[in-house]
Amino acid sequence: MQPLPAPAHARPAADVVAALQSDGSSGLSEAEAKRRLHAHGTNTLTIRGGKPGWLKFLLQFNNPLLITLLVVGAVKALLGHPRDALVIWSVTVINAVIGFVQESRAENAIAALARSVRTEVEVVRGGTRQRLASEQLVPGDLVQLEAGARVPADLRLLEGRHLQTDESALTGESLPVHKGTTAVEASAPLAERIGMAYAGSFVTKGQGLGLVVATGDDTEVGSISSSLQEQVDLTTPLTRKFGRFSRRLLQVILVLAGLTFLVGLARGRGADEMFDGAVALAVGAIPEELPAIVTITLAIGVNRMARRQAIIRKLPAVETLGSTTVICSDKTGTLTQNRMTVQHLYGGGQLVAIEDLWPGNGLSGTSNAALQETLLAGLLCNDARPSNREGLVGDPTETALLVAADAAGIDRQEALERHPRRDAIPFASEHQFMATLHGSERILLKGSVEAILDRCSRQLDAQGRPQPLDRAAIEAAVAAMATRGERVLAFSIAQAEVFQQQLEHHHVAADLDFLGLQGMLDPPRPEATRAVAACQAAGITVKMITGDHLETARAIARQMGIGRPSDGGAGAEAVDGRQLAELSPDAIAELVDHVDVFARVAPAQKLQLVQALQANGEVVAMTGDGVNDAPALKQADIGIAMGQGGTEVARQAADMLLTDDNFATIEAAVEEGRTVYLNLRKTLAFVLPVNGGASMTILLGAVLGTPLPVTALQVLWLNMICSLTMSIALAFEPVAPWLMQQPPRPPEQPLLTGGLIRRVLLVSLFNWAVIFGLFFWSEQRLGDLALSRTMAVQGLVLAHLVYLVSISQLRTALISLPRLGWRAFTRAPAVLLGISGTVAVQWIFSQTAEMNRFFGTAPLNLEQLGVCALPMLLMLPVAWLGERLDPTDGR
Repeated sequence: MQPLPAPAHARPAADVVAALQSDGSSGLSEAEAKRRLHAHGTNTLTIRGGKPGWLKFLLQFNNPLLITLLVVGAVKALLGHPRDALVIWSVTVINAVIGFVQESRAENAIAALARSVRTEVEVVRGGTRQRLASEQLVPGDLVQLEAGARVPADLRLLEGRHLQTDESALTGESLPVHKGTTAVEASAPLAERIGMAYAGSFVTKGQGLGLVVATGDDTEVGSISSSLQEQVDLTTPLTRKFGRFSRRLLQVILVLAGLTFLVGLARGRGADEMFDGAVALAVGAIPEELPAIVTITLAIGVNRMARRQAIIRKLPAVETLGSTTVICSDKTGTLTQNRMTVQHLYGGGQLVAIEDLWPGNGLSGTSNAALQETLLAGLLCNDARPSNREGLVGDPTETALLVAADAAGIDRQEALERHPRRDAIPFASEHQFMATLHGSERILLKGSVEAILDRCSRQLDAQGRPQPLDRAAIEAAVAAMATRGERVLAFSIAQAEVFQQQLEHHHVAADLDFLGLQGMLDPPRPEATRAVAACQAAGITVKMITGDHLETARAIARQMGIGRPSDGGAGAEAVDGRQLAELSPDAIAELVDHVDVFARVAPAQKLQLVQALQANGEVVAMTGDGVNDAPALKQADIGIAMGQGGTEVARQAADMLLTDDNFATIEAAVEEGRTVYLNLRKTLAFVLPVNGGASMTILLGAVLGTPLPVTALQVLWLNMICSLTMSIALAFEPVAPWLMQQPPRPPEQPLLTGGLIRRVLLVSLFNWAVIFGLFFWSEQRLGDLALSRTMAVQGLVLAHLVYLVSISQLRTALISLPRLGWRAFTRAPAVLLGISGTVAVQWIFSQTAEMNRFFGTAPLNLEQLGVCALPMLLMLPVAWLGERLDPTDGR
């Protein structure tokens, strides 16, 4: 294979096929494709590097709290206290390392997950159509294009039928471009090369066949890929809230530190001593672990969601999920199994169950010609096909039609030979039908009942003779099928013109003969039904938005428990697209408050429904899989695309992908989103009193004129222990079993609610009492300053262990211990590990000579350790009262 001597867009299609040594109908052989894959490599873009690692690490210090600690450490070093400076810097570096590692893991996870969603394409190799991962394409491959697909490589178009592509990412052209097969001048700009379809663009309409002329970095998008590659950004509204909170907190801390210094001087204390006290207050009050914990918690949420088949493309979706109040879900494949089977047929005035009509003896069981023609039309007017690898490949509705025809004894190959397809009008949502031209004798239509009946003037009777159209009888049959939850397709036939080679819309506009109906059932997913109930118990409204018939939607909704009963009591209240089209925006906003089932909805109406819900103050999650769903997905607070059956356009517009296209995964993702926010709330409830208690003790000591009950180094040790062994454990808390029994969190709820502030103040006061109580008791009884400070630190840490248990799921485990035994502790392994680590390092802190010399501590005997343990008992009522003031867990 030689390089093309001229650009592909400037050469006739046949010349390009010949130059690439391919075949315009059968494509490459498998052996040749493998050889070219080895020679050219996979069809992927080289990933451009992001920020270098050293810069990412330095950016971990770009936080006002950590910058302040670095400055304080520098001042201590200049004043001749290198040991203090070393500890201060160690705390900041440790937290920066933790944040850097977790942020890198999160970025890598998000990027890897985004790459793991494979784009599959339909390729012709060796004369056989098959689906392959787009990475396997090579120059010379034949690729089938259809509406909603992402163009996987640079293609020279060989065929096109009403083909349009969106090339805005490459050309800036906002409108779709009509495509054909004509060659243009070699100098033509990219936007005018109508015979080409370029990698990264999207098919917005029609069908086509293209020859791969470039892959990977050799494509047009490859040359500018660095500007198009999506950068992972871990900044979210929640992290920005923490940033604002950190700046305000720093201002308060600096004021209090200055006040401590001035009050101490006024009471006759030395400047060096009070500067040390001011530093101790500042480093004690600064929750330097918070930035790292936020990153860790979000990263854990992303990975947990991925394990539950939900891939987060845009990180703010993690926290927004916790506030979701309405989920608007498609029906087919998301709420249902996407495994259609024909259940009933109607034709020639008969409505029959398919298993009753053909109990294994084929078409000989009936003489109803209309039913026979209906089944044959379902086979011929169909883009699904058998595949050696995958059985039947194609839309689930169309594969069900093939299965029904096969069960009836119709030989597919023989039917295609007798009635070869000459041309087709592909299905389009605005027309609601598909049409095919066969031989020179028939045109077949398949589509919605409304679209087909509007074009029919006659119908075939059981003997195959044309009769006047009995629309009322047909609609009664449709209603009977729809009440069973069946999706109904209508079929019609028209006489083709002699020697007709092309099919246009005017050929099927009117005067057709109605053949019959096929009603098929896509049963609800059992796990989706349970997930709907779980969402409703969590205060989340589930709304079904589908293109199916009104009665079909109502029947499925009734089976799944979606929607409020209608006045007639026959099922959920439902509205169809025609009714919506007659309503004003204000009327729609009122309607969506009490209607949960919407049928025959056009894609543009999905956007209207999302906007109406948001106007009512709802936080909306919206599922979609088609090209025209993209505006609604972008408008929704959480856009959710299908990872298996969805189009590439929908995936690019979405915030989250479902790799299993299952509604139950949405419920799981909402649960994980709530868990992320809950764990962050727990962290705040734990960290702020710890820091507040230790630091304000310094101010209180200055006011009272007593020796400082803890030194700056000891306060830093407290912070480091809280950061590494206790508060980080809260980020790993699992999903609480009761979490989906609570209403959604108001999206405008601040981080520091009134209840949380009251809780922080209560526990902080208790911390002051513990530190001063143990310090004064020990100093008066023992007269050893180092020992008194050690007991104050140990008592505070032990009390915090009880507080940690009170706000973690370990509390529930302890309550369940008599019933579940040791299995109860499996609910909180991270907290158990954190407690064990804290006990171990605190023993080292007080009982080893090296730590005694470094931190100015003293070893404790068993009696003194027993006294330090008393605050653990006193913390129990304080923790209980704090839970009453601020139920952090939401219960």
